[in-house]
Amino acid sequence: MNSWVLRIARRVAESIVLLLAVGTIVFFLEHAVPGDPAVAILGGAAAHPTPEAVAAVTAQYGFDRPLLAQYGSFLLGLVRLDFGESYTLKQSVVSVIGGQLGSTLALTATALGLAWLLSITSTLLTAGRRGLLGRIGSVVETVAAGLPQFWLGLVLLLVFAVRLGWFPVIGTGLPGLVLPALTLAIPLAGFLGQVTRDEFEDAQDQPFALSARARGLSEAAVRARHLLRHAALPGITLSGWGLGSLISGAVVVEVVFARQGVGQVLVTAVNAQDLPLVIGITFVVALVYVVANVLTDVAYVAVDPRLRTTIGAPA
Repeated sequence: MNSWVLRIARRVAESIVLLLAVGTIVFFLEHAVPGDPAVAILGGAAAHPTPEAVAAVTAQYGFDRPLLAQYGSFLLGLVRLDFGESYTLKQSVVSVIGGQLGSTLALTATALGLAWLLSITSTLLTAGRRGLLGRIGSVVETVAAGLPQFWLGLVLLLVFAVRLGWFPVIGTGLPGLVLPALTLAIPLAGFLGQVTRDEFEDAQDQPFALSARARGLSEAAVRARHLLRHAALPGITLSGWGLGSLISGAVVVEVVFARQGVGQVLVTAVNAQDLPLVIGITFVVALVYVVANVLTDVAYVAVDPRLRTTIGAPA
């Protein structure tokens, strides 16, 4: 079996362990939070549930069982991807997440595509350029990488939705997706642009670039066909982390732009101490993250086929 296939298999096994660890950590953290989940199910302290009602719910959901027994039941459900029923919504956690996940994935996928488009454009136009243009590109990427998503979202909303009216303040479909996606994409584009710029500039004087120029290729062709492909490799590695950060950033963006998605549901579930829903969303976010990292390994090999024989080879 090829060494890169073994690496992918090893990454999948590591991902399974990571998912179990994430679920376990969230389970015990939620149980450590002050408050009685039975009271939360009955509408919170403001609803003034009777002791009899609290005792009935406690017995119904098994909150009176030892913590390790509850953890064992949790692990069995986790293996079956059965997170139980939401305490507050009275629906299957899987159905609740399924109804919101599509919106969040559409947002994050669009943001990742825009981030790559912005970073590639910046790299091709400014990387390796002498003078003011190269410095401007580097400064713009550094500033973009440090922008807080909450602040950036508010600025884009006020400028392009409220003042200029180019996009809806709250909307669905493509027009309503642009500003939230840009809010997530611009900081990530800064990070991607920085790593691709460094690799791009390092590759300019490499033998393969000099050989391409010697064969008569124009500088634009060398930059687009050879240097960019080489520079994209560290960016692809960063994309796995980037997708995970986009999913977590979607929580903030969905609140700012009042969008449907798992972020809005997660905020509500945490406030209501809805343990099954919190665990389910956290697990799904972690699942998306580890799948993205596995796909990153595959994309790495697709961009540079030489890695099929070098990944995992002895040093």
